[in-house]
Amino acid sequence: MNYTTHTQQAIPSSSVDEQATAQVEAVAPTLDPLTSRDRRIIGEIIEVKPESVRTIWIEGGITVWVQLVGGGRLPFDRNWFATRVAEVKATLPETPRERNERLSDELEKACTVFGLYHGEIDWLSFSTKLYQDGRFVGFIGCNLQGWYARPRQYGVNRVAPNAEQVIALLGVRARVAA
Repeated sequence: MNYTTHTQQAIPSSSVDEQATAQVEAVAPTLDPLTSRDRRIIGEIIEVKPESVRTIWIEGGITVWVQLVGGGRLPFDRNWFATRVAEVKATLPETPRERNERLSDELEKACTVFGLYHGEIDWLSFSTKLYQDGRFVGFIGCNLQGWYARPRQYGVNRVAPNAEQVIALLGVRARVAA
């Protein structure tokens, strides 16, 4: 009678760590807490490409750690880092996408004030139709010159510095609180 003996083979610790990490990432994916703007700001501060920044965290309320995609970690004093973030934020221009998101939020808030809702936004020209109580009110949009409104498909644009004022140019009054 033949007997087979099974022995456990040693697995190098590095492959165990890599396997464990891969399993955790596969089982529990997390949302990325950093926006592209965050990465641009951090990249500007530490002078690396934004896409090389993996994550950031604060340890002990004192040290800001920046984890890089390549595996390196850089420590910074929290107060110094916060000051640099404020400085870079103030000078970093918006990307077209960030501008659209900011303007979309502004439009949503302004529509709420007037009791309006809008259709799907055309991001290339940032324009949409406005409706109140199911009735078409007009067109509103924003381009490089600023906010504009038109009561009809064709006609002259009326311009204003913000979404609320341009909506008022369409003759819509703000809702009165009950």
